[in-house]
Amino acid sequence: MRPLSDYLNSFLFVELLRAMRMTARHMLFRRSITLEFPEERTPKSPRFRGHLALRRYPNGEERCIACKLCEAVCPALAITIDSYERSDGTRRTTRYDIDLFKCIYCGFCEESCPVDSIVLTRLDTFHMEQNEERVVNKDQLLAMGDKYESQLAADRAADAPYR
Repeated sequence: MRPLSDYLNSFLFVELLRAMRMTARHMLFRRSITLEFPEERTPKSPRFRGHLALRRYPNGEERCIACKLCEAVCPALAITIDSYERSDGTRRTTRYDIDLFKCIYCGFCEESCPVDSIVLTRLDTFHMEQNEERVVNKDQLLAMGDKYESQLAADRAADAPYR
């Protein structure tokens, strides 16, 4: 009897009809989860790793102390730092470049920074039109940090219990 039922099922396309019923149930009676990208955005975690930025202290001085830990820990060798020593004995950077083509947004630089200077923002949509734009310098990174400082501070406060 089994071969006869198998033959009838294959002749009547029972599997095909079951599959079409399941497809119709999902297409017609379920809410769409597709987002229209430029207008709608998915919510991002405070730990999202997007574009890099350099932060400043509340008095306006840059946080980076030129310890070069981020340069040393970067697996892609995307960070280049040059520094000088000030008259008071502290170090500051003269050059802080990040090659965005090399950067893999791993977050190791952010984790290694002792003063929380280099951070990854929530910005995930950025583009380059010229090849020279791939290298982001210190001024651009500081401007990015100034622009998103309130969001960066809020993200750090939300993440503080887990650090």
